[in-house]
Amino acid sequence: FGLFGTAQAGQWDIVLNGKSVHVDAAKDWNESNWGLGFEHEFNPEARWVKVALGNGFRDSDDEVSYMAGGGLKRRFRLPLGERRVHVDLGAVGFVMTRNDVNNNKPFPGILPAFSVGTRQFAVNLTYLPGHIAERVANARTADPDLDGIVFLQFKLNSRLFGFGGRPRSIGGFAANTPGP
Repeated sequence: FGLFGTAQAGQWDIVLNGKSVHVDAAKDWNESNWGLGFEHEFNPEARWVKVALGNGFRDSDDEVSYMAGGGLKRRFRLPLGERRVHVDLGAVGFVMTRNDVNNNKPFPGILPAFSVGTRQFAVNLTYLPGHIAERVANARTADPDLDGIVFLQFKLNSRLFGFGGRPRSIGGFAANTPGP
């Protein structure tokens, strides 16, 4: 019960996977990486924010992939009028499945994490260097010009969809404060 209470104390977000950019790629990779997932921030008000996450999405080969993991991000807060904008820098460790890596058997990974946004909406970015993509998925063998991959996700507070309480509003806009 204590573990459940701890998880409830943080913030739940819905993650929409959306786009990847294959830097200097010669091959026509799938860059529409649509998918759905979650991210849980255990203490969004701390300087160091611990996260748990998981999602499923269309990968660069247009196959379904899944990943789950956790991470630690350093949160920097920037006052911007009524809004509180944050910038997060950190890393995420995970296990992932890919059809072209060990026939969908889970494999571990770690990537840098960058996020910018508010409590209601944020954009997550990460980067996979080309030499790591080659080692893990033989991507450079398939595309010798590939220098790396940038991944983009959109993160939406679950309260916007009625999960975990209702968002407060100020002048018709959701506030950057937790609900009651």
